[in-house]
Amino acid sequence: MRKGNIMSFKQEYQKKVEDIEKILKEYCPVKEGYQSVIMEAMEYNLMAGGKRLRPMLMQEVYHLFGGNEKIIEPFMAAIEMIHTYSLVHDDLPAMDNDDYRRGRKTTHIVYGEDIAILTGDALLNYAFETAASAFDMSPEKSLVIGKALQILSRKAGIYGMIGGQVVDVKAAGTLISGEKLDFIYKLKTAALIESSMMIGAVLAGANQEEIEKIEAVAEKIGLSFQIQDDVLDVESTEEVLGKPIHSDEKNDKTTYVTWKGLKEAKALVEMLSKEAVSMVEELHPSDDYLTKLLLSLINRDK
Repeated sequence: MRKGNIMSFKQEYQKKVEDIEKILKEYCPVKEGYQSVIMEAMEYNLMAGGKRLRPMLMQEVYHLFGGNEKIIEPFMAAIEMIHTYSLVHDDLPAMDNDDYRRGRKTTHIVYGEDIAILTGDALLNYAFETAASAFDMSPEKSLVIGKALQILSRKAGIYGMIGGQVVDVKAAGTLISGEKLDFIYKLKTAALIESSMMIGAVLAGANQEEIEKIEAVAEKIGLSFQIQDDVLDVESTEEVLGKPIHSDEKNDKTTYVTWKGLKEAKALVEMLSKEAVSMVEELHPSDDYLTKLLLSLINRDK
């Protein structure tokens, strides 16, 4: 991309992030009652910033297939709540034991380990409460809303993100095969990206073949995204990344960098991202923002 195009994309990206954060704010629970600390902790995490990649991908795929209603918004908020809860739990002493996330102190440091556990639980439960509000918005679309909820629950659960995290934590400190590493990444990271993009397609009325193609695109994006995380854990700084670096090394984790080497890991990120872009272009998007977004992930620095 030429420099002017990069600046234009960055401005458009920032505008979309701001719009997503307005949606997230709208769906944050009101801080009230004896349990108000949990609503405060939920908002502390949900509104802490970040790339907002999952709700953005969901919205872009929804538009790709002609969707133009607000029904997508509760699902956009829900996917970010699920992603955020997973980060809250990842940071716990029993998991990665990190003190900083997105440049701020992690939940268990600010609120204590007990409230951090409950914050993750609360975000997960509230995600489904939020997504289910789509039934009230568009009762005539109950079948597609139900299908979207099925995708959301499966991809976040034991056959998706949680399943990948289980294998990941049990593998810490051991040398694992490339096959098992791929399994972890496809579930732990790719599953929520698949969920995001598939839900966008489903709610817009895409057919089964189109939904399966989007799932394949999302798997490539998720895998490349996690491999780039491995690269950043080695190459980035704590100031840029907003969290500790070399955490994979600290936790004795096998990564694509330790398995393939830094150069090949970077090459894989580029290859997978470009394959995903090529598949998206076959769907003839009305604008090039989604392809620019996918290509931007290749050289992201955080």
